[in-house]
Amino acid sequence: MDEAFWHGKWQRNETGFHELQPNPLLLRHFPALGLPPGACVFVPLCGKSLDIHWLLEQGYRVVGIELSQIAVDQLFAELELTPRISEFGGLRCLEAQNIRIFVGNIFDLTRTALGPVDAVYDRASLIALPEPVRTAYAPHVIAITDAAPELLICLEYDQSFRPGPPFSVNEAEVRQYYGGPFHLTCVRRHDVPGGLKGTCPATEVVWILEPAAKTRTQDIQP
Repeated sequence: MDEAFWHGKWQRNETGFHELQPNPLLLRHFPALGLPPGACVFVPLCGKSLDIHWLLEQGYRVVGIELSQIAVDQLFAELELTPRISEFGGLRCLEAQNIRIFVGNIFDLTRTALGPVDAVYDRASLIALPEPVRTAYAPHVIAITDAAPELLICLEYDQSFRPGPPFSVNEAEVRQYYGGPFHLTCVRRHDVPGGLKGTCPATEVVWILEPAAKTRTQDIQP
């Protein structure tokens, strides 16, 4: 992960990737995970996403990790929360009420530090990483979350038009990363209005990842 690149983005306030409202695909498809209120949702590379506001408003607990202290400080300020600050396994941890955010590199986050989670929401994490990092990121997240169910949102486009991020992650790559531990269901594909930042056509793809063992058990029930 190019830490200097992302630190620079936040320091220069170059945060065009930050959406100004909760993502409509989250609102439409997250209920498919069937989580009860109080469930814990892990949001990797979370920034100061308004998606976190929405998840908290639905009664979920949120745990995330973000590289930039600036982003995390802004998140808590916008939530109007004063966090307790501690250190855990070399990572700074800020928490208040139903939210806990680690500051640092996601590869330094362990399963012990993270604790049990009920689901993962990945809208802008996998596609923020170049291919060599994605191959390490996906199994790492699966390991530290104990293969929790996931809502995954990806982009597909002709990578020759722009270098990324965000990067294009097609179906074959998603299945390569997640097809072993999960049953994958593509629940939506739609063209991005105006293309990817006006440079080329792009398709947004929404995946539901269900633990394969759980799915098989459900399938054999009468």
